[in-house]
Amino acid sequence: MNWDDGNALFFNPAPTISTVPLPGGFEVVVIDDVLLDPAGLVERARQSNFQRPRYFFYPGLIAEAPAGLTARFADYFAQRARTRLQARRTLSHDVRLSMVTTPPSQLDPRQWQCHRDEVSRDPSIMFAASVLYLFRDPALGGTSFYVPRQSEEATDRIVNDSASLSPEEFTARYGLASGYMNGSNPYFECVARVPAAWNRMILYDAGFFHSGDIGRPDLLTSDPATARLTLNGFFTCRRRAQ
Repeated sequence: MNWDDGNALFFNPAPTISTVPLPGGFEVVVIDDVLLDPAGLVERARQSNFQRPRYFFYPGLIAEAPAGLTARFADYFAQRARTRLQARRTLSHDVRLSMVTTPPSQLDPRQWQCHRDEVSRDPSIMFAASVLYLFRDPALGGTSFYVPRQSEEATDRIVNDSASLSPEEFTARYGLASGYMNGSNPYFECVARVPAAWNRMILYDAGFFHSGDIGRPDLLTSDPATARLTLNGFFTCRRRAQ
């Protein structure tokens, strides 16, 4: 398959679609058997130039997604998930290949807990995200979703402190240690988990707290053939009027 051909047929026209409810009327859209040739994309990933991101905190390596697949991704999002996520128009999108590779002891405090990808101050704008699992071992982990146990002010404080305090200061203040989040803690309650599955994509409101559900960091590698390889999409949208 030519992954750089924007006219290629990348997506399965008859996938299996389900949803996982989240508090507040949100939901996760789960699409199984997404790509027609997922193994081909893994092989393409093995030929890609993975690097550490420069401008955001991600616990691993990223690479550009194939141009043709990126070009078609917004259309697929619009057809399969946009309305379900309460959006009505895609303004921009970005797609990349990602591998979680960082040992737990080397994580930044921002990576010790769940996060929101982006939240707009403009109520008419929403951000959506997608994760396509490109690995066969479910032990590498899916994605979990969380709600704060504290007030909005206290939640903002712990998020801001994770970006400004040293690991030692953050541990002293909040009692959290370096490691991947794997379930509830005193500050966030896990409300849903979506297991990873080969060629499964999940799509969700990126303003809902979430985290990679990585319970076996000892399995992480930097070889795309065996790594926790994903294709990640990010979509800036107009919010559907209520």
